[in-house]
Amino acid sequence: MGNQEKNRRRSEHARRAQEFDTFVAGAARRLLHTATLLTAETRARNPYARELLTAALAHTYALRERNADEDPYALTRDDLALRFARTAWRHHGGRGGPLAVLTPHERLVLVLRLYEGVEEEQVGALLGLPEARIRAVCARAVARVRAERRGPGPAPSGLGAASRGAGGRGAAA
Repeated sequence: MGNQEKNRRRSEHARRAQEFDTFVAGAARRLLHTATLLTAETRARNPYARELLTAALAHTYALRERNADEDPYALTRDDLALRFARTAWRHHGGRGGPLAVLTPHERLVLVLRLYEGVEEEQVGALLGLPEARIRAVCARAVARVRAERRGPGPAPSGLGAASRGAGGRGAAA
């Protein structure tokens, strides 16, 4: 390989690294918020979210050569979601975040569907679940968050303690 070829490769590598840096500068804040919602941590204290995001960004950076046509945000978000799903046992008990009342599975579906706006069929394909299951989990999660925000007192339309069951899970698990 000649010097001209080496210089061309270095230049191409530098250009792609700059593109990735630009992507991270624009998307990191939103992706960190997504990760923080998933882990049910607070904005002020979110070490697991930062760890998940760092790993997902490193994975996206490593894949950028092979997946040049794919949206780096979607790649990072999907990797972040899958990493969270694999390590969700670490995040079962929320640390005070707004979605701490939910199970990790409910948080994952709710964040992807409502915060990230990913379609049901895409969430289902990503998680290996049917669309009907995604719809049911999302509806249950929304109902639990709403009930939690209302505070103690009688729960409307059958969402009382009996329907939440053990561990705070809904009857339609």
